[in-house]
Amino acid sequence: MPADPPKPPPLPLPASRLSRMTRLGGLATRLAGGVAAGGARELAQGRRPRWNDLLLTPANARRLADELSRMRGAAMKMGQLLSMDAGELLPPELAQILSRLRAEANPMPPQQLKTVLTAAWGPDWLRRFQRFEVRPLAAASIGQVHRALTRDGRDLAIKVQYPGVRRSIDSDVTNVGALLRLSGLMPRGLDLDALLAEARRQLHEEADYPREGACLRRFGALLEEAPDFRVPALAPDLTTDCVLAMSHEPGHPVEDLVTAPQEERDRVATLLLGLALRELFEFGLMQTDPNFANYRYQPETGRIVLLDFGATRSFPAPFRALCREMLRAGQSGEREALRAAAQGFGLLEARTPPGLEKTLLDLLTLALSPLRTTGEFDFGRSDLAQRLNAAGLALAEERAELPLPPVDALYVQRKFGGLYLLATRLRARVDLQALTAPYLTPPAPAEDSQ
Repeated sequence: MPADPPKPPPLPLPASRLSRMTRLGGLATRLAGGVAAGGARELAQGRRPRWNDLLLTPANARRLADELSRMRGAAMKMGQLLSMDAGELLPPELAQILSRLRAEANPMPPQQLKTVLTAAWGPDWLRRFQRFEVRPLAAASIGQVHRALTRDGRDLAIKVQYPGVRRSIDSDVTNVGALLRLSGLMPRGLDLDALLAEARRQLHEEADYPREGACLRRFGALLEEAPDFRVPALAPDLTTDCVLAMSHEPGHPVEDLVTAPQEERDRVATLLLGLALRELFEFGLMQTDPNFANYRYQPETGRIVLLDFGATRSFPAPFRALCREMLRAGQSGEREALRAAAQGFGLLEARTPPGLEKTLLDLLTLALSPLRTTGEFDFGRSDLAQRLNAAGLALAEERAELPLPPVDALYVQRKFGGLYLLATRLRARVDLQALTAPYLTPPAPAEDSQ
């Protein structure tokens, strides 16, 4: 397995709402200044400047991504959510800028970390541990993870939330939304307010560590008899509003399996896609963040470690029934069945123009085409992702004519889209018809009432 990449250096986190608003406001000013200077140069050379070309310079791209990374919290998470959730709706230039935010964040300096833990556990917190590693195992948008050994011998991973994250969510989302509007790059008709409202709701849930601890326990119980998966065990005595403690489960990044034998790559991709189907149709409860970092691989046992349950979402039975109808329509390839499923989701309305309806149904037919593959679908040899991106951008041009899909559908799309990308990275071959076959038939009423 290759070594993990070097960690970013520590960087103080702007914790107050005022300091964060000032930084975002300063970023907008610097972007606007760069646009003005670039426009003046273009005019001086006798060329008429284009707004998008002036804004999307390499320098401005670095400014935007780097500043959101430094701020961490909701500002950085917003960029991650938009780059993953609305990738097919955003211009490639903006999606590429935002995708930089999925890299690991800068951790807090040790003194800031000590302040947070003292507030959570009291001034004598170090006495609880034989060892507490100040250097984090990982740092993300909302918190960073440290390894620790307690006095009673528990090997733990401790997630520490950045100071001020919860207080700054609403203002961060508002200010990032203003930056996106300033860019002038949002597709015509895209309901940015609806996306921002959902991002705000999700961020409040992800910053609720007691809620995440409950989800961690729930998934541990659901997968207790699943030998191929490992879910960390919650340490409730050390979990607080801003600290989440759980057992440390060693493993390598799942994408390191690119060098593993074909059979093992196929097995892991099949397991993860099969788990997502179980989450949707059996559990009615899904971990909706498909970030590759949420999956670790244990080469000694072949088990997959599942991490980060902050984005866990429950789905009601009627929505799952609609997903089942879409699955069946996708596998059958019947146009009328697909149209009925799209209408059930609210993607098509009576007033939808015929040409736009055809474009949408063509896109859905393309997206679900792997389900019609007999035998193994070869993710590594497929160009479906590129064709879907082109079709999605074409549809975005007419977005004003289409209603936004239900929020639940966006979460399911994000999960399976992320797993598709992972299976493509692993060049895996998966028998999708065999995986989906158990879920084509409606369950018994008692099962579907969850």
